[in-house]
Amino acid sequence: MFTGTYTAIVTPFKNGKIDEAALERFIDFQIKGRVDGLVPAGTTGESSTLGYQENIDVVARAVKFARGKIKIIAGTGANATAEATYLTRAAEEAGADASLQVAPYYNRPTQEGLHQHFKAVASVTSLPILLYNIPGRCGVEIAIDTVKRLAESCKNIVGIKESAGSCDRVSQLRAALGPDFVILSGDDSLILPFMSVGAQGVISVASNIIPREISEMVKLFRAGKPAAALRIHEKYYPLIKDLFIETNPTPVKAALAMMKFITEEYRLPLVPMDPENRNALRATMKRCGILK
Repeated sequence: MFTGTYTAIVTPFKNGKIDEAALERFIDFQIKGRVDGLVPAGTTGESSTLGYQENIDVVARAVKFARGKIKIIAGTGANATAEATYLTRAAEEAGADASLQVAPYYNRPTQEGLHQHFKAVASVTSLPILLYNIPGRCGVEIAIDTVKRLAESCKNIVGIKESAGSCDRVSQLRAALGPDFVILSGDDSLILPFMSVGAQGVISVASNIIPREISEMVKLFRAGKPAAALRIHEKYYPLIKDLFIETNPTPVKAALAMMKFITEEYRLPLVPMDPENRNALRATMKRCGILK
């Protein structure tokens, strides 16, 4: 069962290439932070600017550096079904534990198109698959009826990362899919609201920076200690907001560079943060005790 805290990790670059040493150090930090797993090559990992082989390499290195201590959910979705199936097969060969499949973006498929796309991907792998609903980026929502149809027809489609920002939708998913279907929040600011209506954890951006704190918050809520979980949320909510002051993953990579984990390097069309926003993020990190 893929419950708990999964970090949607950044892809560190150096001189235009994947920084393997930085990635290994960073994954060690995540393991020490007691997260349940990692999602390499997702939105936060700049998957849209990774080449096929780079995507495969990032996943393979994450598997290697995790050393079986935490789970790896490989970001292998794409807007072309052939690409998604190719990357998913490669992730399985690399030893990933599951695949995260984003809704095809830009081409805006119908619900039937979404069904056939995800079914085609599921048919080429034995990996558990989590769908990824993020209509704000993809321009299309995976309808609840489509999720249910897929879960019924594809036994390895076991859950969803929900990033539509709606507690109502989480409630509807839980009612339609039953207790065993995994629902993970895709919004750090909504972890507790989503969990209160049926989500079982999060695929988090903020846990790049504060893995132990996000993991503890999720565990406390699942253990029936919402007040203690809320205290963590309240302390780090300003950080969560500032990590999205510009397009993800620009702020989180800037923050990790401030913490000396990575070189602050992006691929166009992403660019460094506006200086005013950078200063605001740094100030928030200091108030939260992350920077001195």
